[in-house]
Amino acid sequence: MRARVRGLGSSLTRSMRSVAEAVVQDPAGCAQLTVTALAERTGTSEATVVRTARLLGYPGYRDLRLALAALAAQQESGAAPAVTVDIAVDDPLADVVAKLAQEEAQTLADTAAGLDLNQLAAAVAALAAARRIDIYGIGASALVGQDLAQKLLRIGLIAHAHSDPHLAVTNAVQLRPGDVAVAITHSGSTGDVIEPLRTAFERGATTIALTGRPGGTSRPKAGGAPVTRYADHVLATSAARETELRPAAMSSRTSQLLVVDCLFVAVAQQTYERAAPALAASYEALAHRHSAR
Repeated sequence: MRARVRGLGSSLTRSMRSVAEAVVQDPAGCAQLTVTALAERTGTSEATVVRTARLLGYPGYRDLRLALAALAAQQESGAAPAVTVDIAVDDPLADVVAKLAQEEAQTLADTAAGLDLNQLAAAVAALAAARRIDIYGIGASALVGQDLAQKLLRIGLIAHAHSDPHLAVTNAVQLRPGDVAVAITHSGSTGDVIEPLRTAFERGATTIALTGRPGGTSRPKAGGAPVTRYADHVLATSAARETELRPAAMSSRTSQLLVVDCLFVAVAQQTYERAAPALAASYEALAHRHSAR
């Protein structure tokens, strides 16, 4: 929850930030409050409380209260404590390794906890049945896109990753119903990723967005990132915590790769009769190539 609020940054208005900070600082207390009581406690309105809940990735305030109750119980039991560690310039190498490992583990835990399984299942079903899959990503997200494309290719799906914005749009124009387009952007506002996804959406392809700014869970995504406007399914990744020696791209990539692995394994399960022989063939081909050297 704290990581999600931190990642939203300037997306929150002053009044919405008051609500967000209240639920982060006292999840147990806020879980007991009605929407009216929380609005009074934070000096905001009921509408602001509901908008904040949606921006945090929950369909409504009731869902936020349930999540707060679960978080409070987790904190009380001492399970999975939040880790907030910064790396200093003079940290010994052993401390750097330990701190990075803790942060990576927290990022994965936050992503798993915030992943909407209904959205994930819908995305998996679309990918498993797709005639063709296009994946868009820029920078660090392009590396994640390539990873997803390679995984899907190895189980017999036609998947291509595009990091060149011109080629991405050119390919998106060719999509049609039955095809799938996947946009990967942590900020949710990368124009070079949004444009091909919009094109694919308008062509009737099923569209999926992986983003750290999910907003609501149904279109139109009220308060969500621009990429969600053209996404049939939205998969939320953990908000990245950027420090001087650890760019946001590092933690955002970690969370994106977890979602990619979830997609791949679930698609392989659904298409096992086709996926298993395809995987075996790819292993055999690679083994033959290495032995021939």
